[in-house]
Amino acid sequence: MLVVRAIQKSDLDGLMYLATQVGDGMTTLKPDTTMLGNRISVACDSFAERIPPEQRDYLFVLEDTENRKIVGVSAIKSAVGLDEPFYNYRIGTLVHSSKELNVYSRMDTLYLSNDLTGCAELCSLFLHPDYRTGNNGKLLSKCRFLFIAQFPHLFSEKLIAELRGFQHPDGSSPFWDSLGRHFFKMDFNRADDLSSLGKKSFIAELMPRHPLYVAYLPKEAQDVIGQVHVATVPARRLLEQEGMYYEGFVDIFDAGPVLQARVNELRAVRTSELADVADTAEPDGVGGASGAAGAATPMLVANTSIQNYRIIVSDIMPQHGQIKLSAEQRHALQCALKSPVRVMNLNVNK
Repeated sequence: MLVVRAIQKSDLDGLMYLATQVGDGMTTLKPDTTMLGNRISVACDSFAERIPPEQRDYLFVLEDTENRKIVGVSAIKSAVGLDEPFYNYRIGTLVHSSKELNVYSRMDTLYLSNDLTGCAELCSLFLHPDYRTGNNGKLLSKCRFLFIAQFPHLFSEKLIAELRGFQHPDGSSPFWDSLGRHFFKMDFNRADDLSSLGKKSFIAELMPRHPLYVAYLPKEAQDVIGQVHVATVPARRLLEQEGMYYEGFVDIFDAGPVLQARVNELRAVRTSELADVADTAEPDGVGGASGAAGAATPMLVANTSIQNYRIIVSDIMPQHGQIKLSAEQRHALQCALKSPVRVMNLNVNK
């Protein structure tokens, strides 16, 4: 069975292995034992509520319990930009006009911005290629929304997600090569590495402070502003299904889009519900209310413990405030009979 759970200190080796599979482009999951060890320590303190809410970094892992193997990771940072500046480009507009010449023009511009400071952030989503089947990717991504729905008081009113920007197959970034490289004389991967080591604010402070006219960039760079890496398209689609949207903020390195949403408008906050665990001796996926015409309706089911948060996918729907879970499912969630669980349809109803 696949279970998403709060990370534990014993997961360092598994997380390190996953980090070696990520490749370039994810600054929050680099294969550095010291950095990952520190992050796990912060995550454990976060779930244990030993540090203030705004300093927390909730790190979740997807475990194949049969093979006792970590096969995926995702995370929520409670707030960005409180320890060091959090930079993005905000796409704005400047108008130039002259009545005498009968000229009126609107120009898109890039403003170096700290507007998203204090927002909670979804980050560090990675699923091992061997497990990119069925509902695994949805479980790993959407588990974070159900966590927020259970503990909304721990987060600010706005949630963001920085998505990986467009890159060529050789790893080069048209946006960086057309803009950032001219200021720092380094390739994209080097800048990316510096960012992962906490140097992003230093790099951003060297960027020009005045608005940049998008029209001055080469067309190839203009075309990728707000576009995602080909491998990130499915992740963007999942986030948008949950209520996140693009509103003109992009990453300063590769111009990848920053999606955002108000926490109280997320689908999980609006539609998830609590149900009490009931017993069933029937096999998993049998014995509860199911989809029409016998079709299974996959549901996300999570316990309500912050210290030991766990979530699975089940084909059992809640009915009359109860949900029938098998012994195996209850063990995976580490919950007892009559315990409350939070439930949400895995897929968005059309």
